[in-house]
Amino acid sequence: MKKHHKGKGFLVKWIILLFDMLVVNGVFLMDYHWESSTSNVYFFSGEIKIVILLLNFCYFCSLYFTPIRIDRPIIHTDKVVQRALSVVSLQTILFITCLFFLYQEISSIFFVVSYYLILCVAFTTWRIIARKIIILYRKTGHNFRTLVIAGAGESGEDLYNAIVNEESAGYKILGFFEDDPSLQKNAKNLFLGNVADLEQFVLDKDVDEIYCTLPNSQRDVVTHLMNFCEKNQLKFYLVPEYFAFIKKGLVLESIASVPLLSIKPEPLEYPHNRILKRSLDVILSSLLLLTVFPVLYVFAGALIKISSPGSVFFKQLRTGIYGRDFQCYKFRTMKVNEEADIKQATKEDPRVTKIGAFLRKTNLDEMPQFINVLRGEMSIVGPRPHMISQTELYSSLIDKYMVRHSVKPGITGWAQITGFRGEINEIGQMQERVKRDVWYIENWTFFFDLKIIIQTALSMFKKERKNAY
Repeated sequence: MKKHHKGKGFLVKWIILLFDMLVVNGVFLMDYHWESSTSNVYFFSGEIKIVILLLNFCYFCSLYFTPIRIDRPIIHTDKVVQRALSVVSLQTILFITCLFFLYQEISSIFFVVSYYLILCVAFTTWRIIARKIIILYRKTGHNFRTLVIAGAGESGEDLYNAIVNEESAGYKILGFFEDDPSLQKNAKNLFLGNVADLEQFVLDKDVDEIYCTLPNSQRDVVTHLMNFCEKNQLKFYLVPEYFAFIKKGLVLESIASVPLLSIKPEPLEYPHNRILKRSLDVILSSLLLLTVFPVLYVFAGALIKISSPGSVFFKQLRTGIYGRDFQCYKFRTMKVNEEADIKQATKEDPRVTKIGAFLRKTNLDEMPQFINVLRGEMSIVGPRPHMISQTELYSSLIDKYMVRHSVKPGITGWAQITGFRGEINEIGQMQERVKRDVWYIENWTFFFDLKIIIQTALSMFKKERKNAY
């Protein structure tokens, strides 16, 4: 059986590797030439060839710990950036360490810092561009893998939808194989036959991968398919039956030869991730409170006072981390009223003042919450804190609602930038918001936070903003 697509996959990876090396070496030579010409100091005398060889050796060492992954079927931009910076940081640390032992007279901090910073920008930019090129290349019908799915039940449908929704995946789904007549209709026009027909189809159509979503009751069939794939050098992937109701990440472990699956720890359970997130909170909130906030307080505060009697700030008790209540600060956007703590803002709400409507549209009413962030009660990114009355109501109606309180609430969040902000009219809207909050908690990364912050900042300049009232 010929494999047309595997060779192309290796070729793509080798091209990425080649351009990686061009960027690493190009940045070094450019920075070395510039530093040498401006300071009239040639760091490595006549041994520049040895130093370049050492540079590339350190790059290959860094790839051992952070392999090339941008050619994978699904990898998002924030992960591309994260991995690029990891490669650059590790490679630079190894390189500078080697230089220190070989050339102890090198003491130009500026050369080291400038090389690292330029390489971070150049290497990350190249990797992002490379990923975009791969996506465009796949959309033209190249660099793809063909696959079939054994089993058209709920797990099979979920797998199909997940692959189809990722245009950059580079997969071509040929269809489903299913024995149960009641499930064959789920495959619609992609039904290819019974599971017994799968083997001959795979051999005839040069299929690359088989995904098995059959239930545990068909263990013998699954084992047979696995052995068939091993014999014919096919990739075989088994989707566990419990995937239909357990969506959390799992970690494969073992006791002797017995495989075990355990629930993957949430990223913010690790101390170093909490420290990293808190550092971002403190730095950004301090900068904004010292620069933008004083100016906004003067102008917005004056207009708030003019629009209606009352204080500039509105303080409300909301639910924070571990279910603890805290005073959440906002610029007051409504006339003082007795329903403020029990009734959320609605479209054309008569309680909202003109300046209040503007502050809500632009999210500037949330600016005082950076005080909460600096005090450690909130984070810049996280699930939005709800009123106490909402917490009491929805915690009894929605599964996993209280999971969102395992991290600090945020000024903005994944739910907000994906369209779930503002007024809640029905239980389904809150369920979708909670679903996104829980997904954020389970998939947190530092760069994911940066992405949400940037998208939130950009959304402030949009004219049409759903539910922003």
